[in-house]
Amino acid sequence: MTKKICIIGSGSWGAALAIHAAKMGHEVKLWSFSEDEKDLINNEHKCKFLPMATMPENIFCTTNIEEAVKGSDMILHVTPSKFTRETIKKYKMYVEEQPIILCSKGFEADTLLTLEEVVHEELPKSKIGVFTGPSHAEEVSVGIPTAIVIASQSLDVQYLVQDTFMNENMRIYTSSDVKGAELGGALKNIIAFCAGIIAELNMGDNTFAALITRGLTEISRLGVALGGNHNTFYGLSGLGDLIVTCLSEHSRNRKAGRCIGRGLTVEETKKEVGMTIESIDNIEVAHKLAQKYNIEMPIVDTVYDVLYNGLQPKEAVTLLMTRDKKCE
Repeated sequence: MTKKICIIGSGSWGAALAIHAAKMGHEVKLWSFSEDEKDLINNEHKCKFLPMATMPENIFCTTNIEEAVKGSDMILHVTPSKFTRETIKKYKMYVEEQPIILCSKGFEADTLLTLEEVVHEELPKSKIGVFTGPSHAEEVSVGIPTAIVIASQSLDVQYLVQDTFMNENMRIYTSSDVKGAELGGALKNIIAFCAGIIAELNMGDNTFAALITRGLTEISRLGVALGGNHNTFYGLSGLGDLIVTCLSEHSRNRKAGRCIGRGLTVEETKKEVGMTIESIDNIEVAHKLAQKYNIEMPIVDTVYDVLYNGLQPKEAVTLLMTRDKKCE
């Protein structure tokens, strides 16, 4: 059945989801804060972040957030994490009974809240879902097969998203572990950032395997402490997303790590990547959460020192490799 879908955010992932939904025959309204992006999408059917993709004609982009939200069957929220609360404040008065589906990954840095917690604070009566997994926008936008998870406490939301978006190019699994699914997606960006550093240092497959494996251990430790289910971190929203983000050149977080690995500053890195880098903000949040809950996270602590305390990347690797002996 055709749905009216509102997508808040016209970046690469918002545009990719719009393309996927439109190709399935749904009516899509895409909200952008940029007049230039709106005009490019409506007039030329292009997204500047996805040069290989074409935007179907049943996508309408608008800078009027009321126009985007009103009358929709669901809202996909796809803004950078640092803009989540302020953007919700712009449209929450127009929300009726449609669920809010979070497609962003990260935390609110000032409060250390997950984005689902932010949405719940702003829209306490709304049903919420988290749509996450190994899903590069560049590949989804051109129909490359992808598997993803919709996590929600509401079975209605799980089935609505699954029925609306699942086809031969996108397989959707359901989950009730909202916290685990969300934390897997947020925390893996940190490990992908580290993967970029070790790629730039010309380290090998052994190093990548060690980073991914031990990184997943750290993610699951903190994730369980924050309320996630241990098994969730070994599924698509945890291990799956971790693999694709650590190993793919599509990953902006890996690209950011490469910039730091070759000696660029944080500001120079942000300029070179040109898009939101969730990992940089998330590293500081994860470091604070690990301290708050007394969770051992040596990779997170070490990359925090690289970013904020002047530790050199090569020295950071040596410090991790020469830590006290441990039992796996």
